[in-house]
Amino acid sequence: MFLLLRGRTKALIAALAAAMLASCAAPPAENEVTLNFFQFKPEAVQEFSALIDEFEAANPGIQVVQNNVPDPDTAIRTLLVKDKTPDVLTLNGNASFGLLAKACVFADLSQEPSAKDVLPAVQDILNANGRCEGSEINGLPMANNASGILYNPEIFAKYGVSVPQTWDELIAAAETFKANGVAPFYMTLKDAWTTSPALVNLAAQLQPKGFFDQLTAAGANRDNSPVSFSKDYPEVADKLLKLFDYAQPGAIGVDYASGNKAFADGKAAMYLNGSFAVPAIRAANPDANIASFPYPVTNDPAKTTVVSGVDVALAVGRETPHRAEAQKFINFLMTKEVIDRYARNQSAFAPLRSAAPQQDPALQGLAPYFTSGKLDGYMDHRLPPSIPLVNITQQFVLDGDKARFLNSLDNEWFKIAARTPKRGDQ
Repeated sequence: MFLLLRGRTKALIAALAAAMLASCAAPPAENEVTLNFFQFKPEAVQEFSALIDEFEAANPGIQVVQNNVPDPDTAIRTLLVKDKTPDVLTLNGNASFGLLAKACVFADLSQEPSAKDVLPAVQDILNANGRCEGSEINGLPMANNASGILYNPEIFAKYGVSVPQTWDELIAAAETFKANGVAPFYMTLKDAWTTSPALVNLAAQLQPKGFFDQLTAAGANRDNSPVSFSKDYPEVADKLLKLFDYAQPGAIGVDYASGNKAFADGKAAMYLNGSFAVPAIRAANPDANIASFPYPVTNDPAKTTVVSGVDVALAVGRETPHRAEAQKFINFLMTKEVIDRYARNQSAFAPLRSAAPQQDPALQGLAPYFTSGKLDGYMDHRLPPSIPLVNITQQFVLDGDKARFLNSLDNEWFKIAARTPKRGDQ
Protein backbone atom coordinates (compact mmCIF):
# COMPACT_ATOMS: atom_id res chain seq x y z
CA MET A 1 0.00 0.00 0.00
CA PHE A 2 2.79 2.39 0.91
CA LEU A 3 4.53 1.97 -2.43
CA LEU A 4 1.33 2.90 -4.21
CA LEU A 5 1.34 6.20 -2.33
CA ARG A 6 4.27 7.33 -4.45
CA GLY A 7 2.16 7.12 -7.56
CA ARG A 8 -0.53 9.37 -6.16
CA THR A 9 -0.67 13.01 -7.12
CA LYS A 10 1.38 14.87 -4.56
CA ALA A 11 -1.65 15.87 -2.56
CA LEU A 12 -0.51 14.90 0.91
CA ILE A 13 -1.70 17.82 3.03
CA ALA A 14 -0.44 18.52 6.52
CA ALA A 15 -3.41 17.93 8.77
CA LEU A 16 -4.17 15.63 11.69
CA ALA A 17 -7.52 14.64 13.04
CA ALA A 18 -8.48 18.25 13.66
CA ALA A 19 -11.87 17.30 14.94
CA MET A 20 -10.20 15.23 17.65
CA LEU A 21 -8.25 18.23 18.83
CA ALA A 22 -10.56 21.12 18.14
CA SER A 23 -12.20 20.99 21.52
CA CYS A 24 -8.92 21.34 23.40
CA ALA A 25 -6.74 23.46 21.10
CA ALA A 26 -6.96 27.22 21.25
CA PRO A 27 -7.79 28.85 17.90
CA PRO A 28 -4.67 30.18 16.18
CA ALA A 29 -4.04 33.90 16.23
CA GLU A 30 -4.08 35.82 12.97
CA ASN A 31 -1.03 34.91 10.83
CA GLU A 32 -0.09 32.15 13.28
CA VAL A 33 0.96 28.81 11.79
CA THR A 34 -0.29 25.63 13.43
CA LEU A 35 1.89 22.52 13.13
CA ASN A 36 0.19 19.17 13.53
CA PHE A 37 2.63 17.02 15.51
CA PHE A 38 2.08 13.25 15.44
CA GLN A 39 3.78 11.89 18.58
CA PHE A 40 3.66 8.12 19.04
CA LYS A 41 5.05 7.56 22.56
CA PRO A 42 2.39 7.73 25.30
CA GLU A 43 5.03 7.75 28.04
CA ALA A 44 6.58 10.89 26.55
CA VAL A 45 3.46 13.06 26.17
CA GLN A 46 4.32 15.28 29.15
CA GLU A 47 7.94 15.49 28.05
CA PHE A 48 6.94 16.75 24.62
CA SER A 49 4.29 19.06 26.06
CA ALA A 50 7.01 20.85 28.01
CA LEU A 51 9.22 21.03 24.92
CA ILE A 52 6.36 22.44 22.87
CA ASP A 53 5.78 25.15 25.47
CA GLU A 54 9.45 26.05 25.33
CA PHE A 55 9.47 26.15 21.53
CA GLU A 56 6.29 28.23 21.28
CA ALA A 57 7.64 30.75 23.78
CA ALA A 58 10.66 31.27 21.53
CA ASN A 59 8.59 31.23 18.33
CA PRO A 60 5.38 33.19 19.02
CA GLY A 61 4.14 32.85 15.43
CA ILE A 62 4.04 29.02 15.58
CA GLN A 63 1.61 26.84 17.49
CA VAL A 64 2.31 23.09 17.82
CA VAL A 65 -0.58 20.70 18.47
CA GLN A 66 0.55 17.33 19.81
CA ASN A 67 -1.52 14.33 18.77
CA ASN A 68 -0.89 11.08 20.64
CA VAL A 69 -3.12 8.09 19.87
CA PRO A 70 -3.35 4.58 21.37
CA ASP A 71 -2.46 2.73 18.13
CA PRO A 72 -0.02 4.92 16.19
CA ASP A 73 0.69 2.39 13.42
CA THR A 74 -2.98 2.17 12.51
CA ALA A 75 -3.49 5.91 12.96
CA ILE A 76 -0.70 6.92 10.61
CA ARG A 77 -1.93 4.52 7.93
CA THR A 78 -5.42 5.97 8.23
CA LEU A 79 -4.11 9.51 7.86
CA LEU A 80 -2.08 8.58 4.79
CA VAL A 81 -5.02 6.89 3.10
CA LYS A 82 -6.96 10.11 3.65
CA ASP A 83 -4.05 12.17 2.24
CA LYS A 84 -3.57 13.80 5.63
CA THR A 85 0.11 13.59 6.43
CA PRO A 86 1.14 15.35 9.67
CA ASP A 87 3.54 18.30 9.44
CA VAL A 88 5.98 16.79 11.94
CA LEU A 89 6.11 13.25 13.27
CA THR A 90 7.84 11.08 15.81
CA LEU A 91 7.81 7.39 14.94
CA ASN A 92 9.73 4.34 15.99
CA GLY A 93 12.56 3.84 13.49
CA ASN A 94 11.51 0.32 12.56
CA ALA A 95 10.34 -1.55 9.46
CA SER A 96 7.06 0.39 9.33
CA PHE A 97 9.01 3.66 9.29
CA GLY A 98 11.17 2.23 6.50
CA LEU A 99 8.13 1.40 4.37
CA LEU A 100 6.81 4.93 4.75
CA ALA A 101 10.22 6.40 3.93
CA LYS A 102 10.48 4.25 0.79
CA ALA A 103 7.01 5.43 -0.20
CA CYS A 104 8.37 9.01 -0.08
CA VAL A 105 5.95 10.11 2.63
CA PHE A 106 8.69 12.05 4.45
CA ALA A 107 10.76 15.05 3.39
CA ASP A 108 14.52 14.88 2.82
CA LEU A 109 16.25 16.24 5.94
CA SER A 110 19.82 15.69 4.79
CA GLN A 111 20.48 19.44 4.56
CA GLU A 112 19.20 20.26 8.04
CA PRO A 113 21.99 21.64 10.28
CA SER A 114 21.13 19.08 12.94
CA ALA A 115 21.69 16.18 10.52
CA LYS A 116 25.41 16.86 10.56
CA ASP A 117 25.65 16.23 14.32
CA VAL A 118 24.06 12.75 14.21
CA LEU A 119 26.40 9.83 14.89
CA PRO A 120 26.98 8.17 11.48
CA ALA A 121 26.48 4.63 12.80
CA VAL A 122 23.07 5.61 14.17
CA GLN A 123 21.95 7.35 10.99
CA ASP A 124 23.06 4.31 8.99
CA ILE A 125 20.81 2.07 11.10
CA LEU A 126 17.79 4.25 10.35
CA ASN A 127 18.63 4.66 6.67
CA ALA A 128 19.00 0.89 6.26
CA ASN A 129 15.33 0.42 7.08
CA GLY A 130 14.38 2.41 3.99
CA ARG A 131 14.51 5.83 2.37
CA CYS A 132 12.92 7.57 -0.58
CA GLU A 133 15.74 8.22 -3.04
CA GLY A 134 19.51 7.95 -3.17
CA SER A 135 21.21 9.74 -0.32
CA GLU A 136 18.09 11.27 1.18
CA ILE A 137 17.68 11.27 4.95
CA ASN A 138 13.98 10.87 5.69
CA GLY A 139 14.24 10.76 9.45
CA LEU A 140 16.58 12.10 12.11
CA PRO A 141 17.30 10.04 15.24
CA MET A 142 16.24 11.85 18.41
CA ALA A 143 16.77 8.98 20.86
CA ASN A 144 18.18 5.47 20.68
CA ASN A 145 17.80 2.39 22.80
CA ALA A 146 20.50 -0.20 23.31
CA SER A 147 19.80 -3.88 23.69
CA GLY A 148 22.04 -5.90 25.98
CA ILE A 149 22.01 -8.10 29.04
CA LEU A 150 21.05 -6.47 32.30
CA TYR A 151 22.55 -7.99 35.42
CA ASN A 152 22.59 -7.68 39.19
CA PRO A 153 26.14 -6.73 40.32
CA GLU A 154 25.50 -7.91 43.89
CA ILE A 155 24.62 -11.42 42.76
CA PHE A 156 27.63 -11.53 40.43
CA ALA A 157 29.92 -10.45 43.27
CA LYS A 158 28.41 -12.91 45.76
CA TYR A 159 29.27 -15.88 43.53
CA GLY A 160 32.54 -14.51 42.16
CA VAL A 161 31.32 -14.21 38.59
CA SER A 162 32.96 -11.66 36.30
CA VAL A 163 31.14 -9.93 33.47
CA PRO A 164 31.30 -12.39 30.54
CA GLN A 165 33.38 -11.34 27.55
CA THR A 166 32.77 -14.45 25.41
CA TRP A 167 29.95 -16.89 24.70
CA ASP A 168 31.67 -19.64 26.69
CA GLU A 169 32.05 -17.29 29.67
CA LEU A 170 28.35 -16.39 29.47
CA ILE A 171 27.32 -20.04 29.57
CA ALA A 172 29.81 -20.73 32.38
CA ALA A 173 28.30 -17.87 34.37
CA ALA A 174 24.80 -19.27 33.82
CA GLU A 175 25.98 -22.70 35.00
CA THR A 176 27.52 -21.20 38.14
CA PHE A 177 24.30 -19.46 39.10
CA LYS A 178 22.23 -22.54 38.33
CA ALA A 179 24.49 -24.73 40.47
CA ASN A 180 23.99 -22.32 43.37
CA GLY A 181 20.21 -22.29 43.09
CA VAL A 182 20.05 -18.83 41.48
CA ALA A 183 18.01 -18.24 38.32
CA PRO A 184 20.60 -17.34 35.65
CA PHE A 185 18.06 -15.42 33.54
CA TYR A 186 14.54 -14.32 34.34
CA MET A 187 12.38 -15.21 31.34
CA THR A 188 8.92 -13.82 30.56
CA LEU A 189 7.55 -16.19 27.94
CA LYS A 190 3.91 -15.26 28.42
CA ASP A 191 4.66 -12.17 26.31
CA ALA A 192 5.90 -13.48 22.97
CA TRP A 193 7.88 -10.35 22.10
CA THR A 194 10.28 -10.89 24.99
CA THR A 195 11.99 -13.67 23.03
CA SER A 196 13.09 -11.04 20.49
CA PRO A 197 15.90 -9.21 22.35
CA ALA A 198 18.02 -12.34 22.50
CA LEU A 199 17.23 -13.26 18.89
CA VAL A 200 18.18 -9.88 17.44
CA ASN A 201 21.49 -9.76 19.31
CA LEU A 202 22.47 -13.26 18.23
CA ALA A 203 21.47 -12.56 14.63
CA ALA A 204 23.34 -9.25 14.45
CA GLN A 205 26.69 -10.90 15.15
CA LEU A 206 26.15 -14.25 13.42
CA GLN A 207 24.32 -13.50 10.17
CA PRO A 208 26.40 -12.90 7.00
CA LYS A 209 27.26 -9.33 6.15
CA GLY A 210 24.56 -7.81 3.99
CA PHE A 211 22.17 -10.67 4.78
CA PHE A 212 18.96 -8.67 4.37
CA ASP A 213 20.22 -6.74 1.35
CA GLN A 214 20.90 -10.06 -0.37
CA LEU A 215 17.54 -11.46 0.66
CA THR A 216 15.79 -8.39 -0.69
CA ALA A 217 17.74 -8.50 -3.95
CA ALA A 218 16.72 -12.14 -4.48
CA GLY A 219 13.07 -11.12 -4.59
CA ALA A 220 10.81 -14.15 -4.73
CA ASN A 221 13.55 -16.41 -6.12
CA ARG A 222 13.98 -18.58 -3.05
CA ASP A 223 15.82 -21.44 -4.77
CA ASN A 224 18.55 -19.19 -6.13
CA SER A 225 18.87 -16.83 -3.17
CA PRO A 226 22.46 -16.86 -1.86
CA VAL A 227 21.18 -16.49 1.70
CA SER A 228 18.19 -17.67 3.71
CA PHE A 229 17.23 -18.26 7.30
CA SER A 230 17.56 -22.02 6.82
CA LYS A 231 21.08 -21.63 5.42
CA ASP A 232 22.42 -18.89 7.67
CA TYR A 233 20.53 -18.95 10.98
CA PRO A 234 21.16 -22.46 12.43
CA GLU A 235 23.77 -21.16 14.90
CA VAL A 236 21.47 -18.30 15.84
CA ALA A 237 18.72 -20.84 16.57
CA ASP A 238 21.00 -23.14 18.56
CA LYS A 239 22.30 -20.36 20.77
CA LEU A 240 18.85 -18.88 21.28
CA LEU A 241 17.59 -22.24 22.50
CA LYS A 242 20.62 -22.58 24.76
CA LEU A 243 19.86 -19.27 26.49
CA PHE A 244 16.24 -20.20 27.07
CA ASP A 245 17.28 -23.55 28.54
CA TYR A 246 18.19 -21.47 31.60
CA ALA A 247 14.68 -20.09 32.08
CA GLN A 248 13.34 -20.25 35.61
CA PRO A 249 10.54 -22.77 36.34
CA GLY A 250 7.14 -21.51 35.23
CA ALA A 251 8.53 -18.95 32.77
CA ILE A 252 5.73 -19.69 30.30
CA GLY A 253 3.24 -18.08 32.68
CA VAL A 254 5.29 -14.95 33.47
CA ASP A 255 4.64 -11.67 31.67
CA TYR A 256 6.98 -8.73 31.11
CA ALA A 257 5.65 -6.63 33.99
CA SER A 258 6.12 -9.52 36.42
CA GLY A 259 9.62 -10.11 35.05
CA ASN A 260 10.58 -6.49 35.63
CA LYS A 261 9.41 -6.75 39.22
CA ALA A 262 11.19 -10.06 39.81
CA PHE A 263 14.48 -8.80 38.40
CA ALA A 264 14.13 -5.55 40.31
CA ASP A 265 13.77 -7.59 43.50
CA GLY A 266 16.92 -9.63 42.84
CA LYS A 267 15.28 -12.91 41.84
CA ALA A 268 17.68 -13.57 38.96
CA ALA A 269 21.26 -12.80 38.05
CA MET A 270 20.54 -11.60 34.51
CA TYR A 271 17.70 -10.26 32.37
CA LEU A 272 17.69 -10.45 28.56
CA ASN A 273 16.60 -6.88 27.88
CA GLY A 274 18.10 -3.48 27.28
CA SER A 275 17.83 0.20 28.07
CA PHE A 276 14.11 0.19 27.32
CA ALA A 277 13.45 -2.00 30.38
CA VAL A 278 15.36 0.13 32.88
CA PRO A 279 12.58 2.67 33.64
CA ALA A 280 10.05 -0.13 34.19
CA ILE A 281 12.44 -2.01 36.49
CA ARG A 282 13.05 1.13 38.54
CA ALA A 283 9.33 1.80 38.66
CA ALA A 284 8.92 -1.63 40.25
CA ASN A 285 11.79 -1.00 42.69
CA PRO A 286 13.56 2.38 42.76
CA ASP A 287 16.48 0.78 44.62
CA ALA A 288 17.04 -1.98 42.06
CA ASN A 289 20.72 -2.70 41.43
CA ILE A 290 21.12 -2.73 37.65
CA ALA A 291 24.16 -2.90 35.39
CA SER A 292 24.61 -4.04 31.80
CA PHE A 293 26.91 -5.68 29.29
CA PRO A 294 26.60 -6.45 25.56
CA TYR A 295 25.74 -9.96 24.38
CA PRO A 296 29.01 -11.89 23.95
CA VAL A 297 27.70 -13.96 21.05
CA THR A 298 31.02 -15.43 19.90
CA ASN A 299 34.29 -16.28 21.60
CA ASP A 300 36.02 -13.29 20.03
CA PRO A 301 35.36 -10.12 22.09
CA ALA A 302 36.49 -7.98 19.16
CA LYS A 303 33.35 -9.04 17.29
CA THR A 304 30.99 -7.96 20.04
CA THR A 305 28.55 -5.20 19.12
CA VAL A 306 25.51 -3.62 20.69
CA VAL A 307 22.17 -3.77 18.93
CA SER A 308 20.58 -0.35 18.87
CA GLY A 309 17.43 1.03 17.34
CA VAL A 310 16.16 4.54 16.78
CA ASP A 311 13.55 4.70 19.51
CA VAL A 312 12.35 8.13 18.36
CA ALA A 313 12.78 9.21 14.74
CA LEU A 314 11.78 12.73 13.72
CA ALA A 315 10.25 13.29 10.29
CA VAL A 316 8.52 16.01 8.29
CA GLY A 317 5.64 15.41 5.91
CA ARG A 318 6.98 15.71 2.38
CA GLU A 319 4.18 18.01 1.20
CA THR A 320 3.67 20.09 4.33
CA PRO A 321 2.67 23.68 3.49
CA HIS A 322 4.61 24.75 6.59
CA ARG A 323 8.05 23.44 5.75
CA ALA A 324 9.99 26.39 7.20
CA GLU A 325 8.12 26.21 10.51
CA ALA A 326 8.45 22.42 10.61
CA GLN A 327 12.20 22.76 10.07
CA LYS A 328 12.41 25.18 12.98
CA PHE A 329 10.64 22.72 15.25
CA ILE A 330 12.78 19.78 14.10
CA ASN A 331 16.00 21.70 14.60
CA PHE A 332 14.84 22.76 18.06
CA LEU A 333 14.12 19.14 19.03
CA MET A 334 17.53 18.10 17.71
CA THR A 335 19.54 20.59 19.79
CA LYS A 336 22.08 19.12 22.17
CA GLU A 337 20.29 20.54 25.21
CA VAL A 338 16.94 18.98 24.26
CA ILE A 339 18.46 15.63 23.23
CA ASP A 340 20.52 15.37 26.43
CA ARG A 341 17.49 16.16 28.58
CA TYR A 342 15.24 13.71 26.74
CA ALA A 343 17.83 10.92 26.91
CA ARG A 344 18.34 11.47 30.62
CA ASN A 345 14.62 11.50 31.41
CA GLN A 346 13.75 8.53 29.19
CA SER A 347 16.82 6.31 29.92
CA ALA A 348 17.80 6.55 26.26
CA PHE A 349 21.03 7.09 24.35
CA ALA A 350 21.59 10.48 22.74
CA PRO A 351 22.50 9.97 19.04
CA LEU A 352 24.57 13.15 18.63
CA ARG A 353 28.32 13.58 18.38
CA SER A 354 28.06 16.56 20.73
CA ALA A 355 25.84 14.82 23.29
CA ALA A 356 26.82 14.45 26.92
CA PRO A 357 28.20 11.01 27.88
CA GLN A 358 25.66 8.50 29.14
CA GLN A 359 25.70 8.83 32.95
CA ASP A 360 23.11 6.23 33.95
CA PRO A 361 25.00 3.50 35.90
CA ALA A 362 22.61 0.88 34.54
CA LEU A 363 23.77 1.61 30.99
CA GLN A 364 27.48 2.18 31.49
CA GLY A 365 28.35 -1.28 30.19
CA LEU A 366 26.74 -0.51 26.82
CA ALA A 367 27.76 3.15 26.45
CA PRO A 368 31.31 2.63 25.05
CA TYR A 369 29.97 0.54 22.17
CA PHE A 370 27.43 3.21 21.35
CA THR A 371 29.87 6.11 21.24
CA SER A 372 32.52 4.09 19.35
CA GLY A 373 30.01 3.12 16.67
CA LYS A 374 30.20 -0.64 17.34
CA LEU A 375 26.49 -0.90 16.67
CA ASP A 376 24.15 -3.12 14.72
CA GLY A 377 20.52 -2.55 13.87
CA TYR A 378 17.63 -4.76 14.92
CA MET A 379 17.13 -7.62 12.48
CA ASP A 380 13.38 -7.47 13.05
CA HIS A 381 13.39 -3.88 11.73
CA ARG A 382 14.41 -5.34 8.37
CA LEU A 383 11.46 -7.72 8.29
CA PRO A 384 8.06 -6.79 6.83
CA PRO A 385 5.75 -6.00 9.77
CA SER A 386 3.30 -8.67 8.61
CA ILE A 387 5.74 -11.48 9.48
CA PRO A 388 4.71 -12.75 12.93
CA LEU A 389 8.31 -13.02 14.12
CA VAL A 390 7.63 -12.93 17.84
CA ASN A 391 5.04 -15.71 17.64
CA ILE A 392 7.30 -17.87 15.49
CA THR A 393 10.19 -17.30 17.90
CA GLN A 394 8.11 -17.96 21.00
CA GLN A 395 6.91 -21.26 19.50
CA PHE A 396 10.49 -22.29 18.77
CA VAL A 397 11.68 -21.49 22.27
CA LEU A 398 8.86 -23.64 23.64
CA ASP A 399 9.08 -26.64 21.28
CA GLY A 400 12.74 -26.56 20.15
CA ASP A 401 11.84 -27.47 16.55
CA LYS A 402 14.68 -25.73 14.74
CA ALA A 403 13.76 -26.90 11.23
CA ARG A 404 10.22 -25.60 11.58
CA PHE A 405 11.46 -22.29 13.02
CA LEU A 406 13.87 -21.59 10.17
CA ASN A 407 11.51 -22.83 7.46
CA SER A 408 8.72 -20.68 8.86
CA LEU A 409 10.90 -17.58 8.61
CA ASP A 410 11.85 -18.44 5.03
CA ASN A 411 8.27 -19.21 4.06
CA GLU A 412 7.00 -15.94 5.48
CA TRP A 413 9.75 -13.87 3.89
CA PHE A 414 9.49 -15.32 0.38
CA LYS A 415 5.70 -15.40 0.47
CA ILE A 416 5.69 -11.63 0.99
CA ALA A 417 8.48 -11.12 -1.56
CA ALA A 418 6.37 -12.92 -4.18
CA ARG A 419 3.55 -10.41 -3.87
CA THR A 420 5.64 -7.26 -3.37
CA PRO A 421 6.30 -5.28 -6.55
CA LYS A 422 9.74 -3.79 -7.00
CA ARG A 423 10.11 -0.09 -7.77
CA GLY A 424 9.18 0.58 -11.34
CA ASP A 425 7.03 -2.55 -11.62
CA GLN A 426 3.74 -0.90 -10.65
